[in-house]
Amino acid sequence: MKSLKLIGLALCAFLTLSVPTFAQDITVAVAGPMTGSESAFGRQLQNGAEQFLVDANNGGGVLNKKLTLFVGDDACDPKQARSIAERIASRGIPFVAGHFCSSSSIPASEAYADGNVLQITPATTNPQFTERKLWNVLRVCGRDDQQGIVAAEYIIKNFKDKNVAILNDKTTYGKGLADEIKKALNKAGFQEKMFESYNKGDKDFNSIVSRLKRDSIDLVFIGGYYQEAGLILRQMRDQGLKTILMAGDALNDKKFASITGPLAEGTLFTFGPDPRNKPTAKAIVEKFRARGIDPEGYTLYTYAAMQVWAQAVAKAGTTDPMKVMKVIKAGAWDTVLGKLEFDAKGDIKKIDYVIYKWDDKGNYAEIDPAI
Repeated sequence: MKSLKLIGLALCAFLTLSVPTFAQDITVAVAGPMTGSESAFGRQLQNGAEQFLVDANNGGGVLNKKLTLFVGDDACDPKQARSIAERIASRGIPFVAGHFCSSSSIPASEAYADGNVLQITPATTNPQFTERKLWNVLRVCGRDDQQGIVAAEYIIKNFKDKNVAILNDKTTYGKGLADEIKKALNKAGFQEKMFESYNKGDKDFNSIVSRLKRDSIDLVFIGGYYQEAGLILRQMRDQGLKTILMAGDALNDKKFASITGPLAEGTLFTFGPDPRNKPTAKAIVEKFRARGIDPEGYTLYTYAAMQVWAQAVAKAGTTDPMKVMKVIKAGAWDTVLGKLEFDAKGDIKKIDYVIYKWDDKGNYAEIDPAI
């Protein structure tokens, strides 16, 4: 009996030493469209945040405290986003990774600023997010005026003397990106043949497609999301158009191919160099895939946002948002995306958008922009 007690005590001691002990919890948040038409991107953000918490807590937490996660669903609705932001602030949560839609991130950021919450968006690309002199905003992705230039350069190089149309869905993101494409093209002396808008959520694009056909459009750039882009592509092919479809980073989800099927072949979009292929992300990508998750799109961007915050908290010795922000802007941070540094506005200093092409099997890959 005595030997059994000794074994039991030894086992308890082993478990105590092998499992991290924490002083108390720190709650952080991830916010985005967990429901609604853009929920595929909300899933990316949540997957990235959850994996980071597992890894951080297995490594001893932050400031020797366990991290817990609050998940906020804004459904890409501006009013709901602000409500979520106010709820996060009222709970005293010091940090949020989010949101996704620009139309959500921008109003939410104001509530976070008032409520003393540091916000790092993995995905909001509208320039206005960091142009309003708020103390609390950062992004680990690029901006629409940057991806607009990359897309415009590709169009000018590969569609010289061709007919180009620009469409947008009237959202903060879609209209903003379309405007940046138009601005970059026009500055280079390239005039689009058509600039039109539609409503997000529309299903029937036959009238727009008829105009594309009438004007012999060779390439149509869409400032909008994958659902409408997929339907436009299908309806173009139904009318016999071979027009190339190009869009921004909102085409970076396999659900686009679930709408188009093999018709996706040849479709182009802009995004950063695939983070899944970065040496700095290799070990984390393997962890995701072991769980049956493909960390595409903004999954690893969310993980990186969490990394920046956690490293800065460790260096600052506090979760106080203003103190942590000062540390972040003064430093350089090792992440799955590589080393990140931020300018005074909160934008990353190194920008590197590239062009991707979809194939007929539902996959996409980076291409040589000269092709």
